[in-house]
Amino acid sequence: MISQNELLKLIPNALDETNLPFPGRQSGKVRDWYDLSGGQRLIVTTDRLSAFDRVLARVPYKGQVLNQLSAWWFEQTQDIIPNHIVSLPDPNVSIVKTAEPILVEVIVRGYITGVTTTALWYRYSLGEREIYGYTFPDGLQKNSALPEPIITPTTKGGETGHDERLTCAEVVEKGLLDKHTWDQVQNAALAIFKHGQELALKAGLILVDTKYEFGIASDGSVVLIDEVHTPDSSRFWDSDSYEARFSAGEDPENFDKEFVRIAYADKGYRGDGMVPSMPEDLWASASERYITIYELLTGKMFNAGDYPVEQRIIKNLKKAGVIK
Repeated sequence: MISQNELLKLIPNALDETNLPFPGRQSGKVRDWYDLSGGQRLIVTTDRLSAFDRVLARVPYKGQVLNQLSAWWFEQTQDIIPNHIVSLPDPNVSIVKTAEPILVEVIVRGYITGVTTTALWYRYSLGEREIYGYTFPDGLQKNSALPEPIITPTTKGGETGHDERLTCAEVVEKGLLDKHTWDQVQNAALAIFKHGQELALKAGLILVDTKYEFGIASDGSVVLIDEVHTPDSSRFWDSDSYEARFSAGEDPENFDKEFVRIAYADKGYRGDGMVPSMPEDLWASASERYITIYELLTGKMFNAGDYPVEQRIIKNLKKAGVIK
């Protein structure tokens, strides 16, 4: 494992953005992408860390973990639904088939938990019992398992710039997707989540909830895109200590970026107003967690890529013939 001192030294050099020799760079909260010829796209996963719909910091090796872990999960789930991956010419880079993103984020939840304003437990703790179109009884405990995983969709961004809650019925009623496509997406999401929970449990982890994104490929088929079961898109708990901690009324031991959200929530920040400053130790700890979960889930040793990242990316893209 890379020492915390080494990680602290790398924070100033963590990958914030890229300027590769391709036209038309576009950026999201975490990824930069460039359209290539032949219906393909180059996606760079940076070290930017986003929470509460805002970029909060840069975390060493975060981009590499997300890119390589997603590729591993895409391989594990390709029998359930096709995905957009073509190749990984660099630890932080994926070449993908271009797909039109579906404008619905598909959140699958297996437990009632969370501190963000869209989280089940947060809404439930405010007294809501009708949430995302589901009726919840009184007396539920934080971090308890739901009888069955449920889908709680949100819009991507929405008018406010934040994800807006939807019910499953509203996805079709509002014209976001036709019923046939939405049924395909829901069935795939629940099957991927079930398989993800099975594989996570073998690694000593509970897959608590996750976000999936889907797209429409050039042939009209539905494909899985973006990322799968990463510490960014998913919540993981330690399975060995879960029951004892739950019985004691303690929060589970998490293996994702939820501890970052909790650190901000403890300062009263949930996405609005001034962003409080945080010590750099928090970001070094985040890096350690990302690396740990990669190794737990894949069973592989994390092989840290060279820094500075962009120089390495250009070298590897030239080697792969992507840059002439």
